[in-house]
Amino acid sequence: MVLDSEGIQKILPHRYPFLLVDRIVELESGQRVVGIKNVSANEPFFVGHFPGRPIMPGVLIVEALAQTAGILMGEGGDRIPLFMGIDKARFRRQVVPGDQLRLEVEMVQSRRNICKVNGRAYVGKELAAEAGIMAMMVPREAE
Repeated sequence: MVLDSEGIQKILPHRYPFLLVDRIVELESGQRVVGIKNVSANEPFFVGHFPGRPIMPGVLIVEALAQTAGILMGEGGDRIPLFMGIDKARFRRQVVPGDQLRLEVEMVQSRRNICKVNGRAYVGKELAAEAGIMAMMVPREAE
């Protein structure tokens, strides 16, 4: 493991219940990052999405990819990424309680304060979702 939850929280401003990355297992500075999200039946969104048939909302899978990208973009800890755009988001498989998401993100472009990444979320070897994400890096405010 490269980063546990405590290490992730030193980089990302997100906190429970909206922190959607449990650990970072691979990190190639400025190039690539791999995160893990263990999808538990206790997730607050399952209460309403959907009763009797819990499915992780696609928008939260994309958010988990974006948070994983945030680790790659904000490694120094002095800046945080803010969403600017999502391109070509596709959902290939439902994500349900008990699944483990492997969140793979690769840097496509980084210029000044704008970053573009491609992300893929897998359950086992099966592609669950993919998207291109663009973010602007802004200074971290005093917490």
